Amino acid sequence: MATGISANRLELLQIADAVAREKSIDKEIVIAAIEEAIQKAARSRYGAEHDIRVSIDPKTGELAIKRCLTVVDQVENDDTEIGLADAKKRDAKAGVGMVFEEILPHFEFGRVQTQMARQVVTHKVREAERERQYEEFKDRVGEIVNGVVKRVEYGNVIVDLGRGEGIMRRDQSIPRENFQVGDRIRSYIYDVRTETKGPQIMLSRAHGGFMAKLFAQEVPEVYDGVIEIRAVARDPGSRAKMAVVSNDSSIDPVGACVGMRGSRVQAVVAELQGEKIDIIQWSPDEATFIVNGLAPAEVSKVVLDEEEERVEVVVPDEQLSLAIGRRGQNVRLASQLTGWQIDIMTESQESERRQREFAERTALFQEALDVDEVIAQLLVTEGFAAVEDVAYVEADEIAQIEGFDEATAEELQTRAREYLEKEAAELDAKRRELGVEDALLEIEGVTLPIAVALGRADLKTVEDLAGLVPDDLRGWFEAKNGERVRQPGALESFNLSPDDAEAMIMRARVAMGWIEPEPEAVEDAEVVAEVAMAEEVQQDA
Repeated sequence: MATGISANRLELLQIADAVAREKSIDKEIVIAAIEEAIQKAARSRYGAEHDIRVSIDPKTGELAIKRCLTVVDQVENDDTEIGLADAKKRDAKAGVGMVFEEILPHFEFGRVQTQMARQVVTHKVREAERERQYEEFKDRVGEIVNGVVKRVEYGNVIVDLGRGEGIMRRDQSIPRENFQVGDRIRSYIYDVRTETKGPQIMLSRAHGGFMAKLFAQEVPEVYDGVIEIRAVARDPGSRAKMAVVSNDSSIDPVGACVGMRGSRVQAVVAELQGEKIDIIQWSPDEATFIVNGLAPAEVSKVVLDEEEERVEVVVPDEQLSLAIGRRGQNVRLASQLTGWQIDIMTESQESERRQREFAERTALFQEALDVDEVIAQLLVTEGFAAVEDVAYVEADEIAQIEGFDEATAEELQTRAREYLEKEAAELDAKRRELGVEDALLEIEGVTLPIAVALGRADLKTVEDLAGLVPDDLRGWFEAKNGERVRQPGALESFNLSPDDAEAMIMRARVAMGWIEPEPEAVEDAEVVAEVAMAEEVQQDA
């Protein structure tokens, strides 16, 4: 094709066959590319203003170059159109829209036309090859593939996968692992994306899925689905944790993955350059799963905060370094594995904190209720944490405390309520002094302490509250000089959950008329109103 198109017509088919086989694409795509290349060359030869079309018979290789004229009522372009009257002279049956084809003679390619044709074919073939690669690999995400290192660029490894080319970026490789051109490599396809330079097959040896797939190859029970790998957390090349669970009660998932004398796990460790792997039992109970995840450290106590997805773990003093791990590795991997933010403290630290809280609550009750230390300590010991607990609990719960009676309970509750009323009066005075409007207190969730805190943040009206976002109330993090810096919110000290903060703001927006209340809220309000009316009717009766 480079020297001319008047040569053996089977040459074109032979070229198309060879290119299609080499690039693993359809022969029809190559023929279409050659047709387009010859069409561009013909337009360059006969004039770009003409409507020139090229066709190659896929069976015989017969090439046809045609100039097309479309029949129109009124001719605006002589090069591509023909008037109806002139068309009738050629064919009595001609009508508007009909296309006349004129066969043009074949021609020899010049140097420029040859270069142009080569570029067109190359471009079209490359596009088809990229599309074929994407279609072939897009459904293979999550698989392990074998390849040969083609080249290494700035730490990124380019891998020849046979019918495609993948890239393993530096951060997806195992540290201290060096590859040379020609090395065989196993890697994990974690993403296949289309980009302007073609499909990108993203490979990894640091991905948690790579380790999970290696176990599926080594452990038949995992491959068959009898044992499930629920979660994986890795510090590539150093240490990893993997949570497994068995769907068959007769099979021990941890033992099956470890294998006889550690044969199965050692095969995976060898592939991961000696990475130490902790295989733990997954549990539907979050506390149990977290305790398992912190292995080999022993855990004394677990306290979950489900709203914040944080967990406080208490360990024996001598187990602290083991629980945290070298450079925090053990607790960091356990946190990744379980999805919980884990705070670790020793038993002595927890004991000190409990003693401090006990002393603080005792002092609070002594001051608020004007009682001696013994009575205050009794209240704290019985689980009373705030003055509100004493003021509004059933009197019997206080009277039942050893050494107390009904009269004592009544007196303590009276003092508690008087203290709260006095405190409320002081807060209300402070709220007025700050200029916080009364309407703000009508928003559900806005208490006097919250109103004062809002006033101190210069948020004094319902409109001010409605214009906020949850982070304005709860606080947020900002990046400054490469560090995450905490920015306090207006209600930072109240430990509002994201949902509570958003609900308070949404109620303010409803009060302002900016949005409509949720249908459920309207229905609940109607039910409450109906119950109230019914009670009033009963009282009147």
